[in-house]
Amino acid sequence: MKRLLFGALVLTVLMFSCKGKQTNDTAEDVPQDSTDTTVVQDTVGVDTLEQLIAETPMPRAADELFDDFLFNFASNRKLQMERVLFPLLTVKGNDTTRVDKNRWKMERFFMRQDFYTVLFDNERQMELVRDTSVSEAKVEKIYFNTGAVVQYMFRRIKGAWLLIEQKTEPIASNRNASFLNFYHQFVTDTVFQTESLDETVQFVGPDPDDDFAQMEGILTPDTWPAFAPELPDRMIYNITYGKPGAKSDKIIFVMRGIANGMELEMTFRQRGGRWQLMKLVN
Repeated sequence: MKRLLFGALVLTVLMFSCKGKQTNDTAEDVPQDSTDTTVVQDTVGVDTLEQLIAETPMPRAADELFDDFLFNFASNRKLQMERVLFPLLTVKGNDTTRVDKNRWKMERFFMRQDFYTVLFDNERQMELVRDTSVSEAKVEKIYFNTGAVVQYMFRRIKGAWLLIEQKTEPIASNRNASFLNFYHQFVTDTVFQTESLDETVQFVGPDPDDDFAQMEGILTPDTWPAFAPELPDRMIYNITYGKPGAKSDKIIFVMRGIANGMELEMTFRQRGGRWQLMKLVN
């Protein structure tokens, strides 16, 4: 199994501590988060984790990797207030405003649910998660119910990550608009989902006969219902590490658990203007 990022972060927080309902948005914007009903929340564990993080000073090393910083930023109110460049530039359509510190509401991102999602163009891009030279990143909250994408732009300045801008745009203007429109239909229309499978979908997953082994095989439309994962259909997240490249005909959709060991990868490819699922790793 791949290294589980948030599991590692939890251990980091615990080591440093031994030594020494919904996401709120800014007052300016946007629809409230809607956590998908197919995913059971574990807010007790998350609340305990957030309290532990809030009581533990963020180690300097957490500024090296954006994910480490983001985990702390979304859990520690004091740190967040220090790492937002106030007054924060906020762009929504043709309107540009600035949010003062006294109007800012704590942004917890995905900490109030038990998973988060990321879209990668390729395997090389996935390696940027562990690249300490990355100095800018963008977190996107993608709302399918309103068709809006709220973007949070971060930059590492003098070694410290800062939120420098917030922007709201329609899904139609997003770099991944084609895939996002496809994805929403894929997760809400079972007939369309089956029609969007490649002739043979590669599958890698746990062996039901051995808890410590993996099995590999091929999924066909007939066997797909038994293996189809439950996916969020109202709102998902995306994180872009560094500068995005050109639009891609490949998307690796990753869903990772927060402190629960879950990880899912689905590889999609666009052929002739049509997206298809090519591979599922569970």
